[in-house]
Amino acid sequence: MTDSTVAEVLAELAALEDPRSRAVNEKHGDDHGVNLGKLRALAKRLKTQHELAVELWATGDSAARLVAVLICRPKLFEPVELDAMLRGARTPKVHDWLVGYVVKKCPHVEELRVAWFGDSDPVVASAGWALTTDLVAKAPDGLDLGGLLDVIEGEMKDSPERLQWAMNHCLAEIGIEHPGLRGRAVGIGERLGVLKDYPTPANCTSPYAPVWIAEMVSRKAK
Repeated sequence: MTDSTVAEVLAELAALEDPRSRAVNEKHGDDHGVNLGKLRALAKRLKTQHELAVELWATGDSAARLVAVLICRPKLFEPVELDAMLRGARTPKVHDWLVGYVVKKCPHVEELRVAWFGDSDPVVASAGWALTTDLVAKAPDGLDLGGLLDVIEGEMKDSPERLQWAMNHCLAEIGIEHPGLRGRAVGIGERLGVLKDYPTPANCTSPYAPVWIAEMVSRKAK
């Protein structure tokens, strides 16, 4: 499928709508009923079509926006466009895919990370934290890791859910990747108790930072 129209893509997405998929997605805050594997297959057939991606995003439909993220050219977006897109991406999957598949691959990622990090909108701020967490593992030299721990210690417990999760991920990543700060990271996690009682399947790692850190450090040592 190449050179498709918005109407054609929307029609195919509508045909893929499945009540069971919608029920699962809605449990995670998403508002579409398309199986993500089938959505990815559609995007693979469409291949890269940036203009179509922009048009699909403009529809506001979450499934169409997920396709848009997969078929766009991240390097063609300007910072102001990505900022507007993020602020309009209110469902978790669209938000996460936009940050992970587009923003991280664009040349403006550091500019946007800094701008979003302290934003008054907690959902926008969570994107800044997610990009910062990426640097904690890959390129921490320009970061004040101790300062990040200060903010996490002072603000994470009372932050809104999306921002709290992003801060918690950063806390865990600092503890996992930086042995000199591991004790402090674990201590903060223990004192705050964020996600300590989060229901976790037996084959998954708990998001509670002290457990998460211990598990990942153990895996690295093997």
